[in-house]
Amino acid sequence: MGLKKGLFAAAGVLAVAAAGIAVWVFTHKQEAVEMIPDNAMLVRPTITIWYTDEALEDYLASMALDYLEQYDVRVVPVQKSGLEYLEAVNQASVGNENLPDLYILGNESLEKAYLAGLACEIFNPEDVISTRNFPQTALDAVTYRGKMVAYPLYFETSALVYNRTYLQQAAQELAVGEETLIPKTIDDILSFADAYNAPDTVEAVFKWDVADIFYNYFFAGNYMDVGGACGDDESRIDIYNLEAVRGLQTYQDLNQFFSIDAKSSSYDSVMQDFLDGKLVFTVATTDILNRIAQAREEGLFPYEYGVVPLPDVNGEVQSRGLSVTSVVAVNGYSTKKELANYFAAWLSTFGQDKLYARAKRIPVRLRVVPEAVGMEGFMEEYSYSIPMPKLMSMANFWVRMEIAYTKIWSGENASDILKNLSEQIMTQVTGTEYVETEYIELPQKTQTETQEDADS
Repeated sequence: MGLKKGLFAAAGVLAVAAAGIAVWVFTHKQEAVEMIPDNAMLVRPTITIWYTDEALEDYLASMALDYLEQYDVRVVPVQKSGLEYLEAVNQASVGNENLPDLYILGNESLEKAYLAGLACEIFNPEDVISTRNFPQTALDAVTYRGKMVAYPLYFETSALVYNRTYLQQAAQELAVGEETLIPKTIDDILSFADAYNAPDTVEAVFKWDVADIFYNYFFAGNYMDVGGACGDDESRIDIYNLEAVRGLQTYQDLNQFFSIDAKSSSYDSVMQDFLDGKLVFTVATTDILNRIAQAREEGLFPYEYGVVPLPDVNGEVQSRGLSVTSVVAVNGYSTKKELANYFAAWLSTFGQDKLYARAKRIPVRLRVVPEAVGMEGFMEEYSYSIPMPKLMSMANFWVRMEIAYTKIWSGENASDILKNLSEQIMTQVTGTEYVETEYIELPQKTQTETQEDADS
């Protein structure tokens, strides 16, 4: 079956599942409406959803209108500041003052929300939140201690973005297929750099923001366990191991090939370099798709481009990046949990079809027809990514990890830095002083290898 036919066939399967959820929502929504007293002041049942991402304003307004027309339930979207957001939800809920019945937040905050009673186990009508409709990453993101406590909506992750026009030109010059030049590993990028006859417009073959952990975690991410698959288990923490050290050593070695100052590194400046045609490869988040679209409208990006999953470090060390899933949680303090669940389930299924068009956010649902070049690459990367952990005890882990990466990039011993980080985190989690019993010593490079690095 061809790709296009396969997409439509899969869409048909999802439509059947979505039809089931629609019937369920309609039937049980009516039951919930009947519970409202005859003397109620409301003309129709009303629920409130809070959010912080201003890009969702038009999207949620549109979804609220669609839901009102289909189910006669009024949904009121309310944008709130991202500062102390969960605290604001808690204050409104405990004080019972205009509390949200449901709200959108990052999956990393679900432990805090659940333990505070601000998120409750979802109804999951018709088992719609399952691997039939969502990648396992999304299910892990909304699961806390074996319970699904939110509905997945959209995601953020990083992937490898490349200038396809440059790759096509290089393929012609090297007399090879374009696909063979799309890197599967960091070593492939280095090999390409050695053979590439770059045009004057290209200033660097590969450049990315080396200061932000979100764009660098993948070098060791596949070998670090921070809370298990769902990021909620304090007994599952493994930071200091051979593979992680090897990945970070390779990360450090790249500094001699792509001299990037971590102190002045900026994601926005790197993205602008890519838009200006100065780079062949970069690591970007999903916002790059809209940046490229806007640059094209202004006639400032005359190139073709592509997006693929992050490359492995090399043939032995695999990579794995981070992701954040924006989810819809049902407020445990709400008196309208049923209606809130029905809308959240509908938003996670029907509501995702217009998500990218209205908000430029990529939905987590499987088999959504891509609306922009590169969406497939980000979706593929997300399906393999590590959801941001939920553990409150690890809240400062990412700041410490970012500091550790910066030190390693600047030349400090990767094993020493990672060992120290592991001891700090484990001491924090266990409440007692923790010392790694073994020191990981990487094999020294031979003189030949060192000379080869210098020559390249």
